Amino acid sequence: MSSRMAAALNKGPHASLVPARMDRLPWTRFHWSVIVGLGVSWILDGLEIQIVAAAGYQKSLDMNSAEVGLAGTVYLVGQVVGALFFGRLADKLGRKKLFILTLAIYLIGSGIAGLSFAPWFLYIFRFVAGLGIGGEYAAINSAIDELIPSRYRGRIDIMINGTYWGGAALGAFANLFFLNPDIFNEHWGWRLAFFIGPVLGIAIIFLRRHIPESPRWLMTHGREEEAEATVDEIERRIEAEGVTLEDVPKEKSITVKAVDNIPFLVIARVLFKDYPARITLGLTMMITQSFLYNAIFFTYALVLTNFYGVEQTALYFFPFAIGNLIGPLALGHLFDTWGRRQMICLTYVVSGLVLAVSAILFNMGVLDAVWQTVFWCVAFFFASAGASAAYLTVSEIFPLELRSQVISYVFAVGQIFGAVAPLLYGILIGEGKDRFPLFIGYLAGAAIMIIGGVVAAFLGVAAERKSLEDLADPLSKVKEEESAAR
Repeated sequence: MSSRMAAALNKGPHASLVPARMDRLPWTRFHWSVIVGLGVSWILDGLEIQIVAAAGYQKSLDMNSAEVGLAGTVYLVGQVVGALFFGRLADKLGRKKLFILTLAIYLIGSGIAGLSFAPWFLYIFRFVAGLGIGGEYAAINSAIDELIPSRYRGRIDIMINGTYWGGAALGAFANLFFLNPDIFNEHWGWRLAFFIGPVLGIAIIFLRRHIPESPRWLMTHGREEEAEATVDEIERRIEAEGVTLEDVPKEKSITVKAVDNIPFLVIARVLFKDYPARITLGLTMMITQSFLYNAIFFTYALVLTNFYGVEQTALYFFPFAIGNLIGPLALGHLFDTWGRRQMICLTYVVSGLVLAVSAILFNMGVLDAVWQTVFWCVAFFFASAGASAAYLTVSEIFPLELRSQVISYVFAVGQIFGAVAPLLYGILIGEGKDRFPLFIGYLAGAAIMIIGGVVAAFLGVAAERKSLEDLADPLSKVKEEESAAR
């Protein structure tokens, strides 16, 4: 019998120092490899959204506006299905298996979509690409939080989620190049654009092979020997860089027993009986940020065109994307130092207030396209950090064994509510003759974000610099009285 199989059969209670050993590690090249290998998911998602939104395929596939819109909807539906399906598998089968599988599914879906010869063919493989990216959201957030030391976890998770906008900017830039008929034939340029993501993904999938399985996941699934060996290897790599690691006191150990399959009734009990305030917090944060982002992001071009007469709206997207990218990078460290509750409240409320001010000025007719974009940049500088914190919050305040699943549930609900926003705000924009309906819509969006911030102020969890196991006991944790009885 192999050592791995023997470890897998270790179902009895066992004391483990794995969490304490992982959290006491300094920042090293190993952690950079985790960021690069796993963090690319958000770049790919931003890239995909921009390439699809540009609709370079519309003429080649003879699609009308409704069919083009459906291509985006199919991708988002694929994300929801992928998150729900692969989120449960990531908790059951492990993080590494899933973050390899989901990236491979995305590569196949996006690449084959570039070969589309009919709308129905495009829809199928846009859905497949969405499946992969949705699965990434669940598996990757879990893996990052479990591999990154607690004192860095907040800023790293927020910064990685914020790189979505780096991908979006890359996609917008690629569209200027590949969709330029002076450079590429209009029937071929968009096809090449669809291969940008897969090319990046192929390079990253080899890097992911060297990222280990989460030792925390192994620890809670009866594979303690494998978990210890994984941490030993990580420490060996770090010590090879000249770092001296201190021993971890045995008092920091946690006693766990294997938990393989968790019924949905148990999941419901944990979420709605054990942690009702936390699931309320997670849902509120995810719904509010999703609604606001989809409301503005999917209609900004209509606003610039219908109210300001802008023809080249793509150029205005770059400062909008950069503001969203810089926010998490600039503010991320404050989530670890000043605190989660304070920063979530600040980012949500400030973004709502800035949007409210811009709504008033918009209704007064004193803004031009440039100043409208400036206000969006400022509002989403804060909102982007807050939106990234929504994923961080959900991924760290629930038991380890449910982490991927809870992310998928909350993500799915947020996407469903967010999907309403583009249609609603599109109706409010109309033909651009009356500003008042959109003014009310902007005020409503601002109020929704402020409500999210207020909820975080009351229900937020002070998770900064704390071990995941201190924030929520693993379901596999053996209580002290039970351990003593044994």
